[in-house]
Amino acid sequence: MLTFLEETLNSINKNHVDISPLTIILPSKRAGGFLLNYLKRDSSKTSFAPTIISIEEFIEELSGLKIINSTELLFKSYKAYINTPSKQEKDEFDVYSSWANTLLNDFNEIDRHLIPPDPFFNYLSSIQDINHWYLKSEKTKLIENYLAFWDSLQDFYDTLFESLSKDNLGYQGMVYREAAKNIEHYNVNNAKKKHVFIGFNALNNAEQTIIQELLETGNAEIYWDTDVHFYNDKKHSASYFIRKYASEWKFFKNQAPKFVSNNFNNEKKFTIVEAQKNIGQAKFIGQYLSNLSQNTLNKTAIILADENLLQPVLQSLPSNIDSLNITMGVSLKSFPTITFFELLLFLHINPGKEFYYKNILAILNHPLASKLLSNTKEIINSISKENITHISYSRLLKLNQNKETEILQLLFGNWENKSENALSSCLKILLHLKTIKKASKLDRVVYYNLFSVFQNIEKLNTKFEYLKTVKTVQNLFTELISTTTLDFKGDAYNGLQIMGVLESRVLDFENIIIASVNEGTFPSGKSNASFITYDLKNQFGLPTYTEKDAIYTYHFYRLLHRAKNITLLYNNFSDGLNTGEKSRFISQLEIENIPNHTIQKSIINPTISISESKLKTVNKTVDVINRLKEIANYGFSPSALTSYLRNPIEFYYQKILKINEFKEVEETVAANTLGTIVHDTLETFYKPFENNFLTIDILLKMQQEIEKEVTTQFKKTFKEGSFSKGKNLLIFEVAKRFVFNFINYEISELKKGNQIKILKIESKLVAEIPIKELDFPIKIRGIVDRVDEYNGILRIIDYKTGLVKQADLNIVDWEDLTTDTKYSKIIQILAYTKMIYNEYPFNNAEAGIISFKNLNNGFLKFTKREKQRGGDTQSLVSKEILEEYSEQLQKLILEIFNPEIPFTEKEV
Repeated sequence: MLTFLEETLNSINKNHVDISPLTIILPSKRAGGFLLNYLKRDSSKTSFAPTIISIEEFIEELSGLKIINSTELLFKSYKAYINTPSKQEKDEFDVYSSWANTLLNDFNEIDRHLIPPDPFFNYLSSIQDINHWYLKSEKTKLIENYLAFWDSLQDFYDTLFESLSKDNLGYQGMVYREAAKNIEHYNVNNAKKKHVFIGFNALNNAEQTIIQELLETGNAEIYWDTDVHFYNDKKHSASYFIRKYASEWKFFKNQAPKFVSNNFNNEKKFTIVEAQKNIGQAKFIGQYLSNLSQNTLNKTAIILADENLLQPVLQSLPSNIDSLNITMGVSLKSFPTITFFELLLFLHINPGKEFYYKNILAILNHPLASKLLSNTKEIINSISKENITHISYSRLLKLNQNKETEILQLLFGNWENKSENALSSCLKILLHLKTIKKASKLDRVVYYNLFSVFQNIEKLNTKFEYLKTVKTVQNLFTELISTTTLDFKGDAYNGLQIMGVLESRVLDFENIIIASVNEGTFPSGKSNASFITYDLKNQFGLPTYTEKDAIYTYHFYRLLHRAKNITLLYNNFSDGLNTGEKSRFISQLEIENIPNHTIQKSIINPTISISESKLKTVNKTVDVINRLKEIANYGFSPSALTSYLRNPIEFYYQKILKINEFKEVEETVAANTLGTIVHDTLETFYKPFENNFLTIDILLKMQQEIEKEVTTQFKKTFKEGSFSKGKNLLIFEVAKRFVFNFINYEISELKKGNQIKILKIESKLVAEIPIKELDFPIKIRGIVDRVDEYNGILRIIDYKTGLVKQADLNIVDWEDLTTDTKYSKIIQILAYTKMIYNEYPFNNAEAGIISFKNLNNGFLKFTKREKQRGGDTQSLVSKEILEEYSEQLQKLILEIFNPEIPFTEKEV
């Protein structure tokens, strides 16, 4: 297969005895590299090469201006904006930068297409005036300011032009306009220089003016990369531009365009692959390449219409890829280091004495933080343990034991919302990272490029001083990172090629794989990123989405001209903006049905193996049994027993392995924290009155202390969490209300003539449970909230801040006690009763719960109901009841110790 560049080179050699004086101009530097490589390969003797340059380099030569980079243009354009006389109020730099790029792109379009600025801007200003008509005779200040902006665009444009011209700089469109102005002068001074334009398609007006001028003076020739199949089809947009030039340019009135090939109708094999998501496409590409020989791989190119596919494709490459060239760069934004600095800048946007803990933890949990600080885990644990929701720099120093103060100062010191402090800190952090010996080569490359980005911002800020706050630095940093890439090094002309659509211009490959051939990606669809209306573009001959579609169509079909094996992949998964629709280009290929073209279709579905989920089981080894004996000797708590009933594997993790859930910062008071606060408040109030009868006076005095005591308990339990506003303030009021209502309930009971004597408050209990099948002691242990006498009847009471109903404390069949978790509250209160009975035997007692969310129903008693309807109920706990309970408790403990019964996970 002869490529377009090889065919063109053969033609040039035939037409010129010596090609060294020629200036060959191509769409890109990469295309120039390939042309030079073909020249070297085919040269049989040493000779001088022609001048091979890209169109941008040629335009810069013609104009005498250097194309300015986008970042410096943003700063210089802002200076021009500030210096432009206007009635409107001028935006700050951070606001300006949010809309400036759109306007500068419009300036580019205007200049590239040689649109006269005066009538254009007048027209645009008039359109905006009409769009924002008003009924009142007086315009509001907002509308006046808005219209003043559009009226001043011409002045802004002129000021920017003058400012850049003084420094021999220009944005791309401006350079093109100047080049078109200078072409006659250039022709006179370079009358004998021959120019060859190769592989162009959609030319702006400036390029058309320049090329036509050179063609008509006989100083140039042009080679088009098109195919007769499209050229002769007057409706096909793949040759829209070339047909247009052939019919409109004076030069082509007497001369046919070169070089219209006839390759598309040759034999070709198309494979259209429907895959799910980017990863599906990447995996298919990897499998496809694994079956190719090295010779075939040397003739293969992967074209990525969506550049986000690069990383997945690289990760999916098979082991038979020996040589690889990647023309696309990896976006710097895709590296974790960038995320770290984004988090750091975000942290300092709103200056203050304290930082929100989530922002601190986001930085400390980042892998980069552990390279900068040795104690990140300890600091994180301390923040969680002490429940610090807002933390100062000085507090962070203390948590880090005043170590590594320099790094902590850079990370969390007060930047005073100044851009220079932000840039200085970021640069110093990067310098520190560079000194880390264990950093990988890739990490070092990322640090270097990131350092260059911050250094560039610092230099521009020193020169222009427009970055005043951390926010402006963050905005500019985000913009620069999105356009900065890390370039790969490889053999540019051998092996597998991976490139974007634009990099493929004028290049040909025998085997083509194009990924993401989706509607909205290839072609990209309509874009509204312009201040210029559709009607205005039509009026002045600027390209609209119709012309942009024709450009994509050309790029797509040009890739197919000389290829023999074409694989087209598209993502069929509908997600967000991606509709999962295949590109119209695929549909066109299917409809055209050209005789020599074979089309195969396949759908790649991920292989899904559904394996039956098995519940986890853990056998009770000797070590496990020994650990259970340790627990039994100390005492099983009622919560441990109910934990086993709820899920044995959870009991295994928590009690045997001692694995507890990671304690996080409690930003909003949790239900268990509220329970602890209420319990501790009541303990403080009632503990002094153990073995005493309650009186109304005692209870009224307690009520007076509620606010103070609840506040004390909040500070003790919620630690440094704030409860002065928001949800926590509401929960604080709920805690006070719970205590107040409970004491009121107690007062009402006394007013009815009832007597209440407090016996125990938050009392630690323990009891041994003799089990004849086990030859070691078994104990149960717990803390009962309250034991009292109510009119002489012993009561064992457990407080619950959650909702408990009487039904939760009723049981019919004792066999259900250890098989159904709904009886967990009965297990708990009878465990306390059993422990008290072992210490102080009694004839009858009441055991139950006081639910603060069900206080109207008072003391909810444990009740044993008979099976038959209308049968007796028993709410007094007797010796017989405790014996029945103990029997079930023994069964449960025997099951826990049974080595034949593993800990088995329950489906929750």
